[in-house]
Amino acid sequence: MKIPLFWQIKIIVSIGIVAVSSAAIFVRLCQQEIEFVTIDFSLFIAASRLIISTIILIPTYKNFTKIENNNKGIYYSIGAGICLAFHFATWITSLSLTSVAASVSLVTTNPLWVALLSWWCWGKKIQQKTIIGISIAITGSVLIAFTSGNDNIGENPFWGAILALMGSWFASGYLLLGTSAQQKGLTITQYVGIAYLTAALCLFPLPLIFGGSYTGYPLSIYGYLILMAIIAQIIGHTSLNWSLKHLSPTTVSLIILLEPLISSILAWWLFREIPPPIVICGAFLLLIGVGISELSSKQ
Repeated sequence: MKIPLFWQIKIIVSIGIVAVSSAAIFVRLCQQEIEFVTIDFSLFIAASRLIISTIILIPTYKNFTKIENNNKGIYYSIGAGICLAFHFATWITSLSLTSVAASVSLVTTNPLWVALLSWWCWGKKIQQKTIIGISIAITGSVLIAFTSGNDNIGENPFWGAILALMGSWFASGYLLLGTSAQQKGLTITQYVGIAYLTAALCLFPLPLIFGGSYTGYPLSIYGYLILMAIIAQIIGHTSLNWSLKHLSPTTVSLIILLEPLISSILAWWLFREIPPPIVICGAFLLLIGVGISELSSKQ
């Protein structure tokens, strides 16, 4: 396989982060099309995103027959898919409860949890600078979570913040297991095919269990869901997953920190959604803390 040039990698990663940042905007556009946003509707959005993505990837499933004696790679991919399902379920629900800025800032804290999980599960030593970064980031998270109650964006900003944090925990598992799956020899199409399919199967029954439906919504919502699946999932997530073969996880994690900035700018531009100053301060602390942690781990 021909190794891509560095400028080609940068272009693909740049496209990927912009595409991923559009997800929160498409979720908000869907929410604006209905009168009341309920849990079943949030789960409908999460499930539909993965179901549509899985359907789009059907032509790539012929590659599954080429997977030989790679049970570990398959198991890692399935585990990543389960984490991805719960990541979307918690994070997309959080967007119905709090602002785009607060939700996306918290859900991109996964590098912190990866560091802590690596220490807890595998005894990987955490550097002092990483601890400082984690402390700063946690301070920012607390500011967002406990002052978002005064935020007039969303029905319940506090629980929105909690769900966004949970989404970051599941995202951590998704990244760790996804990296392991590709290290075991799976190609990017094999990995995302298994992971997205697993996530879709996990999410499919949830809207129905919570009393929702997949039909009866305005056509515009289905249009937004198709665009979200193509842009945010197929282009965005797959580009960043692909980049893990050519860039370090640290570099990719630092790039993902641009998502809250891009999403917040888009939310301000499209919806005039401006969070309170204290939430903005918390988001900056959060990004600074995660950045310090990631840079220290790179040294």
